[in-house]
Amino acid sequence: MATGQKFTQFAVDLGLKVHNLDTDVLKIMLTNSAPSVSNTIKANITEISAGNGYTAGGFDATGVWSLVGGVGQLVCTDVVITASGGAIGPFQYAVLYNDTQTSPAKPLMVFWNNGSPITVNDTESVTLDFASTTITVS
Repeated sequence: MATGQKFTQFAVDLGLKVHNLDTDVLKIMLTNSAPSVSNTIKANITEISAGNGYTAGGFDATGVWSLVGGVGQLVCTDVVITASGGAIGPFQYAVLYNDTQTSPAKPLMVFWNNGSPITVNDTESVTLDFASTTITVS
């Protein structure tokens, strides 16, 4: 996946203890509308339609928070998207958000731009590969 772009509010939210990156439920939702770094919550993003293997709200991105050499690291599990019964998409952006928080409701963290829209056709799969580290805080 491309390099992630953090939402500006994410840095503020870290300082305000909005996120517990070790225990909160983190999710990846898909959109075909370009997010703005000034977006703050999930409701600011136009999600693709649910169906054919895509559930409204997106996929669990199970994260593990650790400290390595003085650098905080969030490592999320890769997400495999498989279409069943029809196509999923198109989508160009994957958005990581905190599904646990209610105040603010579902705060945004990071988004990735694929560069062009993707449609996952029936029976096909695509993997959102977060590489070795999803987010670093140094």
